[in-house]
Amino acid sequence: MSDLRDDVSDLFAALTGREPDGLWSAPGRVNLLGDHTDYHDGFALPFAIDRRTLVAAGARDDAVLRVVSALSDQAIEVRLDELDAVRGRAGWADYPLGVAWALGRSGADLAAVPGVDLVLDSNVPVGAGLSSSAALESAVALALDDLWRLGMSHPALAQAGRLAENDFVGAPTGILDQTAAMLGRRDAALLLDSRSLATEYVDLGLEAAGLAIVVLETGESHSHATGGYGDRRAESEAAAVRLGATSLRDLGIDDLVRARATLDDLGFRRVRHVVSENARVLEAVRLLRADGPTAIGALLDASHASLRDDYEVSTPELDLAVETARENGALGARMTGGGFGGSAIALAPVDAISRIQVALDGAFSEHGFAQPEVYPVRPSDGATRDR
Repeated sequence: MSDLRDDVSDLFAALTGREPDGLWSAPGRVNLLGDHTDYHDGFALPFAIDRRTLVAAGARDDAVLRVVSALSDQAIEVRLDELDAVRGRAGWADYPLGVAWALGRSGADLAAVPGVDLVLDSNVPVGAGLSSSAALESAVALALDDLWRLGMSHPALAQAGRLAENDFVGAPTGILDQTAAMLGRRDAALLLDSRSLATEYVDLGLEAAGLAIVVLETGESHSHATGGYGDRRAESEAAAVRLGATSLRDLGIDDLVRARATLDDLGFRRVRHVVSENARVLEAVRLLRADGPTAIGALLDASHASLRDDYEVSTPELDLAVETARENGALGARMTGGGFGGSAIALAPVDAISRIQVALDGAFSEHGFAQPEVYPVRPSDGATRDR
């Protein structure tokens, strides 16, 4: 991280001829349990990871927002009063531009604040299902909040990030990713109630148990703004309407009998995933607090089966990663994030990580898949000012 901080500071100075006013960063996230529940007002159990997006930022003497990424040669400049005109049309820059737009929709007077130079760099893999977009949104939101002296809370900045992703970028996501990026805490997961936005920290105790959460990055990129993510949301929301529910959060396991009798097979399976996943999140919290992390492996396995069979958001690469990890020492494994590519995670003894990596390399090669990346991640702190 120290090298990344130096790199983004140096790039800012090279582009602007001055030092940045500050450095801010926010993490990617892994979701232990609770995928595709947040937009149904449900429960999720994410944690922030030790991979981060950094932004070096400095106020300008005009009303221009300029964004530059170390991952792109293109600098994007937009006047703050013209953000609406580029909405959804700026490619990767939609994310930082959308945050500024969302802060304006959340109460900031964009006519009264200065323009800002934003220079971004990151070691959160893009398209890997680790929420690089929320890391970017959260780092930028915190930087603009400081530079514009808005005084917004971290939960309010998380909501601005979701507004940017939903209404500026056009990705129909829930609040899970931004909440994890803003509120993460070292050595803990975050129980999120997406209806009330209440959060509770849940100690994980991984190190004491000799365990790690291992990311199995398939190399199969995904995007929430395209593909089947929006379809799944529409299908499951339509099923809720058929059942007379305001949200699938209002249904419990006992309601699945009525759901099976009322819905077609596809609608029932979408509902069953959301309802059962909510139950798994709450059971995982109970088990973590009572028995520690060794007790939740079966819940991870059941979650993956549900995402694969009922919500149909897994892929052959994700399924192979999960199966291979289990066969080589993992206590449990599942895809993580929205699916349609990205990453899986495995709960594994630390001394099994190398074996899982070797086995996964061989399995992916045998099936003709791209070379996977395997690495442990540590539960880490959320968005912060670094300098």
